[in-house]
Amino acid sequence: MNTFDPDLLSTLKDAVHNVTSRDSGNINSGTKISELGLNSAALVELIGILEKNFSIHIKNKETALLSSVGDLLSLVRNHMPPHGQVLEPACPSSNNASQRIGISGNGARCNIAQFPEVQKLGRRLDEFDQIGVKNPYFEVHDSIARNRTSIGGVEMLNFSSYNYLGFSGHPEVMKAAKAAIDQYGTSVSASRLVSGERPIHRRLEKALASHIGVEDAVVFVSGHATNVTTIGHLFDHNDLILHDSLSHDSIVQGIYLSGAKRKSFLHNNMDNLESLLERTRDQYRRVLICSEGLFSMDGDICDLPRLIEIKKRFHCNLIIDEAHSIGVLGPAGRGVSHHFPGIDQKDVDLWMGTLSKSFAGCGGYIAGTESLVRYLKFTAPGFLFSVGMSPPIAAAALKSLELMQKHPEIVEKLRDRSKLFLDLAQKRGIDTGKSVGIAVVPAIIGDSMKCVRISQALAARRINVQPIIHPAVEENAARLRFFISATHSEEEIHHGVNVLAEELSGS
Repeated sequence: MNTFDPDLLSTLKDAVHNVTSRDSGNINSGTKISELGLNSAALVELIGILEKNFSIHIKNKETALLSSVGDLLSLVRNHMPPHGQVLEPACPSSNNASQRIGISGNGARCNIAQFPEVQKLGRRLDEFDQIGVKNPYFEVHDSIARNRTSIGGVEMLNFSSYNYLGFSGHPEVMKAAKAAIDQYGTSVSASRLVSGERPIHRRLEKALASHIGVEDAVVFVSGHATNVTTIGHLFDHNDLILHDSLSHDSIVQGIYLSGAKRKSFLHNNMDNLESLLERTRDQYRRVLICSEGLFSMDGDICDLPRLIEIKKRFHCNLIIDEAHSIGVLGPAGRGVSHHFPGIDQKDVDLWMGTLSKSFAGCGGYIAGTESLVRYLKFTAPGFLFSVGMSPPIAAAALKSLELMQKHPEIVEKLRDRSKLFLDLAQKRGIDTGKSVGIAVVPAIIGDSMKCVRISQALAARRINVQPIIHPAVEENAARLRFFISATHSEEEIHHGVNVLAEELSGS
């Protein structure tokens, strides 16, 4: 077995601890990477720490080949300069600082373009050119994106927009948004606390709370910021936050902001969550459990009944991110709590959701008790110091909610179309992973560049579906992610699956 510099192994252990909060003392060169408890995002974070510490660059394809800690240590050692490491000093803030760390004329180190992380992104984007494929990101759509969209003037069958119920572009939704502009303008021009409050805000919040089945709700101007500011504000360094390993970045960023100890549990593995709580619950003041209703990468559903049972037994708080499940699961799209029989919505402390999917708008919400909502409105920085939600956005979301309640058959149609896509894909031998066939169906390719090539082959046949590649997911889980809409016809679903199967078989 290879022997490694103790300082190198120590640095790796510290990095693992920083990323996972786990005891890293028993890690050695024979430890499997899979035993470190890292999801793909956490592994990228770990690699980034090592790159920064040792002033090296590790390529994505090198990371994908790692099996053990020994492999990783060898990789780091092979990238290091022959005569030892040279750490990149911090940008000097004064002449005295320059003198203390022996820097003279190093202004380039304060140039953002020269930051290692900026350079690293550039190298990753260059990889597309190196293998002769087009950068798949930031495609410009020049029409409403529903089952069909227009990209560069070319009409495409669209599977890359989460306009699940087709309400973005719906005549009644656009009419409501235009009426709100006529009455209130395009902006409320102030924080709601001071002079930005409008009747449309409270109408939307009360309607959301009623739809979910709780006392009240508060809407935020950003879905991502909803999780960040709420989690970051309610918890601190005295607390522990446990999150599903596939939780959205907004949850993880909220945990970082809070200063709480962070631990992830294996995706949808309630036994692993329970085991973590048995070992750690009594060490912390508060414990928050974070999960999602419908997971946007895999299209599977959380085990809400067991989450609630564990939450009660260990005296924890529970947040469920319904960004992709509200409007999709449950009768009339009332969400994951109505998907499962016998759930009391009040058993979940924080219901989070976004307005950019089924509600045809933008922003997010937290729903729960009146006392929770009142506290967030008066103290949460992401609400208190942000302008109130734009009136046309609030009106569009409220009208979308009214439509899904008035026409629950639209939600059922979405589920029927999604299940059809899943069944057809599985019959053609396409790996759809854990998807239950509701709104989100991945086609797992298992190789990032192959995934990009197939996406472009589909685009050449006028089908728009975006690749999800490493580091967003593990290299062996690179995928095309299909978002299904109630506006997709059965013929479009058949066509999309058939073309995908043809491209996969010919690749």
